Amino acid sequence: MRIGFIGLGTMGQPMVRNLLKAGLQVTVYGRRPPIVNELVSQGAIAASSPKEVARASDVVITMLPDSPDVNEVVTGEDGVLSGARSGMVVIDMSTISPTVTREIAEVASRQGVDYLDAPVTGGETGAIAGTLSIMVGGKPQVFEKCFPILRAMGKNIVHMGDVGMGQTAKLCNQVICVLNIQAACEGLMLGAKAGLDLEKLLSVVSAGAAGSWMLSNLGPKMLARDFEPGFKVKLQQKDLRLALGAADELCVLLPGTGLVHALFDAVEAAGMGEKGTQALITALEKLAGRELG
Repeated sequence: MRIGFIGLGTMGQPMVRNLLKAGLQVTVYGRRPPIVNELVSQGAIAASSPKEVARASDVVITMLPDSPDVNEVVTGEDGVLSGARSGMVVIDMSTISPTVTREIAEVASRQGVDYLDAPVTGGETGAIAGTLSIMVGGKPQVFEKCFPILRAMGKNIVHMGDVGMGQTAKLCNQVICVLNIQAACEGLMLGAKAGLDLEKLLSVVSAGAAGSWMLSNLGPKMLARDFEPGFKVKLQQKDLRLALGAADELCVLLPGTGLVHALFDAVEAAGMGEKGTQALITALEKLAGRELG
């Protein structure tokens, strides 16, 4: 199958490279010519619009920042559906609203276009290694058809149910992630105030029942005050807004998530929205009156 890919950011670029490594024909569209040119040099084909991508593809993948971006790229005047034909598949791998996902899928279905929502987790590291976890919503037969494409980018690929359920699963993932980050921040700050050697503390608790991906990967960055992004605060905040909005619709209380969202507000107010989510520690540092290190 011929693949189209729209959205060549931190995650999209390595995902395209893995599709090319799998021997697939990939047509790309992005707004930054140097990145497009680099991917073309590696075997991709450049397109001038989402519409042109659709005309050259059997399956179009989008990896974009937010719900309005996906809506515009797929359903807009020069969007994917304007160049689509019956039988084509759109796979949105962004993290967006489950409600908006269902709305876009309905528009696509009226043109005979199948739709999968397939958000990912695993960060830039997983995108580069091709080991992303992918949560997929949509028709089972379309999932099976597209599984080899997803397998080129991910390792743990699970069909979660109907359209929108992939996005719902991703929001659950984000809730669990941020509470793990908060737990790491609180434990390390308590240790810092008590005078513990934080390197030793991190080593011993990471190997025990308190261990987590967030602790092992973001804890050392907190100690080193390395706030360069693997996943940006501003994007995490977007995901938390979606999660809290979904919780409100479902009458579910997420008190911990609301707290972390508020603390990230403080991080953003300090001008660190472009930093990595490990910058959450700076909010606790201000409350504690000392830096972690």
